[in-house]
Amino acid sequence: MIKFDSRDTKPKIGYLAIVAGVYLLIVILMLMHEPLMMVPFQIVTVIFLSIVIGGLLHAFIEQLKYNPYSYNSIYYISFSLLIFSVLVVELFLIFDPGFSSMSDRDMILTMLDVMHNSAHLFMILSAPFIFVFSTGLCISNISLIRHEGRRLVNLLGIILSLLMIGGEIYILSDSYYVSGSHFQVMMHDVINTSFAALYLYYECMVIGTIIVDLIVIRHKPDYDKDFIIILGCGLMDDGNVTPLLKGRVDRALQFAKEQYEATGKEVTFIASGGQGPDEVNSEALAMKRYMLEQGIPEERILMEDKSTDTAENMKYSKEIIDRIDPHGKVIYCTTNYHIFRSGLKARQVKMRATGIGARTKWYFWPNATVREFVGILTDHRLKQALIIGGMLAYYVGYTLLYYNLM
Repeated sequence: MIKFDSRDTKPKIGYLAIVAGVYLLIVILMLMHEPLMMVPFQIVTVIFLSIVIGGLLHAFIEQLKYNPYSYNSIYYISFSLLIFSVLVVELFLIFDPGFSSMSDRDMILTMLDVMHNSAHLFMILSAPFIFVFSTGLCISNISLIRHEGRRLVNLLGIILSLLMIGGEIYILSDSYYVSGSHFQVMMHDVINTSFAALYLYYECMVIGTIIVDLIVIRHKPDYDKDFIIILGCGLMDDGNVTPLLKGRVDRALQFAKEQYEATGKEVTFIASGGQGPDEVNSEALAMKRYMLEQGIPEERILMEDKSTDTAENMKYSKEIIDRIDPHGKVIYCTTNYHIFRSGLKARQVKMRATGIGARTKWYFWPNATVREFVGILTDHRLKQALIIGGMLAYYVGYTLLYYNLM
């Protein structure tokens, strides 16, 4: 089992850029000099892709040990799957009897074409998952609407499903039946590949977020904690906890009980949540009252009643912890779909805390996860813009190179 926060430094992947540069140099040299040795090139290609996949998977595991609540966790696992799809297609190509009858140059160009079209290939290979995922989202959203009414926020899953399926259909259908001059076909391919790269980024983000979410949800923290931060999420009209918030508090109480039974160590609860404009009291006060009713001593309950969102939950709770015990071990408790993004906010205020989550209704979880995904996309815009820009440069550059070599 991977132990979170057991590593003090970020994993390094800079060497993969060097590996990619060496591979590109080999490709150029083999295209410029005759005779070409295709068996070594095939081996070099397979080794190159295998090194990249292995490097990304290793970085993913080490990132979980360092900080699982990071965009890097999503990028490492999703892009390793992308490169794995390229490797699978390359292997099928190498063992295809028709491939061996090609000229040396055509063999290299065909293998490079697989990388040039890797965005389209990944979309084809992932299409069954996207269809199943989108169908599940639509079913859960329909159930959510039946239970909680028609609101725009309850349609997010359906909207995302239609965008993902529509994107697959448009990009894949636009790749065929293209005619014209060499330049016209090339420019069409550049535009199509650019759209495919953008779609690929968001598809990778969806798949990576799902995988990382499942990992952090299933993680079991060690029973050595000093503080449990309970994140607020709205109140009933009378100022008491909602079923959703009650679930969070109950999950925190369950962990505290398990820890005490396992180690004899008590925890201090930090009820974190301010008072909204339509609330009669703060979320912190409502949680404190509920915990008192459950028999928790008042001296073990601290209130953080200034926060208005998750970022402030973490910021103000950390200030309380730092005043009491700057080296105290912390976990936070929220709902399962909210664990990853809450962890992002905790790390932004330099707090190394892991999360535990309360369960929620099956039809509510997928749509709430989509909301969290949208929230993730709106954070760290510069970092995402740089990665999207890099992907566009790669695919457009590779397309232009491929057509100039033809």
